[in-house]
Amino acid sequence: MSRNAEDLAALIRTRAGDAPVEIGLVLGSGLGHLAEAVDGVAIPYDDLPGFPHAGVSGHNPKLVIGDLEGRRVAVFGGRAHYYESGRGDAMRLPLEVLKALGGRQLLLTNAAGSLRADMPPGELMLLSDHINFSGLNPLIGEPTDARFVPMGDAHDPEMRAGLKAAAEALGIALHEGVYAWYSGPSFETPAEIRAIRILGSDAVGMSTVPEVILARFLGLKVAAVSTITNMAAGLSDEAISHEHTKAMAPLGAAKLEKILRSWLKG
Repeated sequence: MSRNAEDLAALIRTRAGDAPVEIGLVLGSGLGHLAEAVDGVAIPYDDLPGFPHAGVSGHNPKLVIGDLEGRRVAVFGGRAHYYESGRGDAMRLPLEVLKALGGRQLLLTNAAGSLRADMPPGELMLLSDHINFSGLNPLIGEPTDARFVPMGDAHDPEMRAGLKAAAEALGIALHEGVYAWYSGPSFETPAEIRAIRILGSDAVGMSTVPEVILARFLGLKVAAVSTITNMAAGLSDEAISHEHTKAMAPLGAAKLEKILRSWLKG
């Protein structure tokens, strides 16, 4: 744990109180409004030295600490992506702060492209595993032996079971599959999509995997859900763009919010 993270956690407690956080939520495209539902304190990332600027349209760069469905949460309204700075560890400090605030679990959300005909835009996919197709790693440069993180159960079975049960109780389809991390910011070519399908991927996106690795490094339990916003390149006639992603994200986000709220209630 860095000294900077401890100092930031102390600063956050002066604004949000000393009660420990239970769960961290990183909000992907289409879910930013969920931060407004938290009964607590919002702190702009600009007030937290070292936090990312989250310079992607559709993200709301602020940290909200408070209560949501009876649980003490830390909601990250934006994330930093590798393609913004060339740093795979861009989310390390925020996740260190989560741990310093007492967090034990991390739930990640993202927008992703589907590689499966039975999982069209508007559907949700619970990550059962991932493929680091980029080959990058946020722990490169970590000097201690803690960098050798086992990833066999990177996506926590207990958290996944809870999310699946919540979705089933609500009658909402929650697919499961493997997510491939592509660095971006350009979208994948049809040949790249064919390659990752052969490798076993069900969806593709430009985030989440570095955060999963960092979370496991920090000892946090982690789960992730993708909102499917498009079919991947070569699998449909739709034009893929960031504007298209932002327009389609709310279709699945409304369902995902219901699942998250139910899961938090336990």
